[in-house]
Amino acid sequence: MPKGVTVVGLNSSLSDIWEALNVIFRFQLFEINQTPVTVSSILMFVIVFLLFILASRILNKVVLKGILSRMEIEKSQRYTIIRIGHYIVMIIGAIVAFQFIGIDLGGLAVIFGLLSVGIGFGLQNVTSNFIAGLILLFEQPIKIGDRVTVGDTEGDVLAINMRSTTITTLNNISIIVPNSQFISERVTNWSHGDPKIRLDIEVGVSYNSDLDLVIKSLTDVAVENPDIMADPKPDVLLKSFGDSSWEMSLRV
Repeated sequence: MPKGVTVVGLNSSLSDIWEALNVIFRFQLFEINQTPVTVSSILMFVIVFLLFILASRILNKVVLKGILSRMEIEKSQRYTIIRIGHYIVMIIGAIVAFQFIGIDLGGLAVIFGLLSVGIGFGLQNVTSNFIAGLILLFEQPIKIGDRVTVGDTEGDVLAINMRSTTITTLNNISIIVPNSQFISERVTNWSHGDPKIRLDIEVGVSYNSDLDLVIKSLTDVAVENPDIMADPKPDVLLKSFGDSSWEMSLRV
């Protein structure tokens, strides 16, 4: 077969493939506010949005964390700035992505109107959790590292995300708590404003025990703990007489 015929056949095949891809990319899926949305525009939307996600991660890890770590800012405030920066970049990314594929702000208004209908039919929880998350970040009733009790869950706040907050329990188990619970329910924050708290540890002691030795042992245990304050000093109290034991309380 002549060489020229092979080249012509190859060019023809490539031309056919390109024409088929062009037809697919230009295929109109639907219209928004008289703006046709094609396969290619959807792909460009996804690519632009992914680029903004990557930019947000680079901004958080390289710029914000690098700069804020050198400044005298509390960890919770740094976390709030990083999360708010991420939300701002994502909102800008969504706007740019819609504009990039030819959908103007009028088209966005239509989309948001459709979303509001969806919210009314089943996304109330998602919306309330998102708004509650913003309240937690700005008002800071709880912060990263706080020891909190909400409902039957007690642990340290590990992360405050857009929809939920992650709490690590004393058994090192991660519990995912919806943000709205921190707004609508009673929350005990053991370290809010001041990390110093008073603990009463209940101890039952047999009536046959040496009471002076019990008091000394409990006091020594408290004094040897580096997290216990020296002033006020630990104290041991006799709370009541139980059925088979003295009900003691170690107050630190």
